[in-house]
Amino acid sequence: MNEIQPRYVGFWARFGAFLIDSILASIVLAPFGRLYFGLADVDPFRLLDDLLKLLSPVNLFYNAVLPAIALILFWIFRQASPGKMVIGAKIVDEKTLGKPTTGQMIGRYFGYYLSTFVFLLGFFWVGWDARKQGWHDKLAGTLVIRSR
Repeated sequence: MNEIQPRYVGFWARFGAFLIDSILASIVLAPFGRLYFGLADVDPFRLLDDLLKLLSPVNLFYNAVLPAIALILFWIFRQASPGKMVIGAKIVDEKTLGKPTTGQMIGRYFGYYLSTFVFLLGFFWVGWDARKQGWHDKLAGTLVIRSR
């Protein structure tokens, strides 16, 4: 029986997808930042004020919660972020190569924190792993493969 092997997406392609996603997120969030923080002037007497704004629930929502929800929804409905779509990649379940569950996608997102925690080692792991899995992929039981 001749089983077709998936084509795993490696570190540099995934890094390119990350850059595309980051640029798109910045474009979407920049107008809010401009409204909320104003022009980027440095005023030492307003540093505490600016720090309090950074730690505010409004800032946390727009810069952490909203992007997380958007990314997870892309993963659930498209099996890819916009950057992964551009490079022709998709997220699949590692056992079935089918669509991952919503729980896997949410777990994968929170696995990003683990991948980030130790000097980004969980992301660099993609470059060394035989199936190109980062720690977040291993944790969620997912793979990133070529969709075309």
